[in-house]
Amino acid sequence: MTDGPTDPVSIRLLPLTSKVDGDGRLSVGGVDLVSLAEEEGTPLFVYDEEHLRVRCREAVEAWGEGVAYATKAFLCVAMAKLASEEGMHLDVSTGGELHTVLAAGVPPDQLVFHGNNKSDEELATALQVGVGRIVVDSFDEIDRLERLVGDAETPVRPRVLARITPGVEVHTHEFVRTGQDDSKFGFGLHAGAAAAAVDRLRGLDAAGVVEFVGIHAHLGSQVFAIAPFVQAVEVLAGFFAPLGLPELVVGGGLGVPYLNREEAPPMAQWARAVREACTRAGIDPSVRVTAEPGRSIVAAAALTLYRVGTIKDVPRYRTYVSIDGGMSDNPRPVLYGSGYEAFLPREAAADRTLPIRLVGKHCESGDVLVSEGHVPADLAVGDIVATPVTGAYGHSMASNYNKVPRPPVVFVRDGVARTVVRRETLDDLLRLDV
Repeated sequence: MTDGPTDPVSIRLLPLTSKVDGDGRLSVGGVDLVSLAEEEGTPLFVYDEEHLRVRCREAVEAWGEGVAYATKAFLCVAMAKLASEEGMHLDVSTGGELHTVLAAGVPPDQLVFHGNNKSDEELATALQVGVGRIVVDSFDEIDRLERLVGDAETPVRPRVLARITPGVEVHTHEFVRTGQDDSKFGFGLHAGAAAAAVDRLRGLDAAGVVEFVGIHAHLGSQVFAIAPFVQAVEVLAGFFAPLGLPELVVGGGLGVPYLNREEAPPMAQWARAVREACTRAGIDPSVRVTAEPGRSIVAAAALTLYRVGTIKDVPRYRTYVSIDGGMSDNPRPVLYGSGYEAFLPREAAADRTLPIRLVGKHCESGDVLVSEGHVPADLAVGDIVATPVTGAYGHSMASNYNKVPRPPVVFVRDGVARTVVRRETLDDLLRLDV
């Protein structure tokens, strides 16, 4: 059963430690959100640390050794440390992400390096520090690896996986589909590129240049159905099984609900369905089958807090509610048409009978966070309004559009709030000017 748009925001969308007191005020991690906003200012990303840790543990329990947190979803030094402490490996896709997780003290052999256009410098760094796995994405990258390994003063033999596009399309936004034949990622299975890449990597393995350990596939992001993952295993099995490789990675992409009406399968169900599909497809039980969840770890762990600055009623159309953030701290609605809920933490259990459009402060008519939202009827200028499920791709995709400083990130736990990423200042906006 799902909740309607004017009902209180569903508890399913809130962090695990969320509690509503007798006055209707919401706390997370034992910290009152309205008071926190007054102390820290807005906009503000608030993460439930216990939620993050629980989801990491669930991933490790469901997938076992090697399951990797997809750092593109949300990354800072504190998050990298937390995921590693809870037993997850971490996947990175740029030199910047690699630099961040190394700064957090994550052991390099617990890292997986992705990317469709890894530079010489990025690959050289990965080889130098001893990254655990490199997911090879193109023939150009194979050439680079062969050259870099050959030029290294100290012999290095990286473990590599080949990223394969299995030709499985998922029902999600076209910008976050990655497993179809027409993709910038990986080697196409149906076009024969996958077989050619495997031949190249096997040759390099025999020559002692790389250790070819597995196949990787990723279908896309925000996938609500289990069936496409099962289909991908069925498609890949005939290609993978004869290779005798020890590792198969099915990527990430498990969806999460952002709206009251949405539902998504849990981590354990996803892992179980994939493993059962592997068994039916005849994949050797000794193969390490694992995944790279990101959004499903962090999305619902966080809320973003804003302050209402303007309430503008446009007769015959709608009521516009402007807040002090917008597309610079959450570009997903603009990029993908993504939906979010909005509510007031001071009365989190109240019915939301006032229809609104929640908009940002940027110089764009498209700067809309919640297109068809609802809040309690007593909304007023100065109120703190929250959008839940902003733990993935809010902070990580934030920008300085209109020279707006990016918000801080606060972790809350056991009644204590700690800043893990400070708020940018106006002077920070000038740091790179010369």
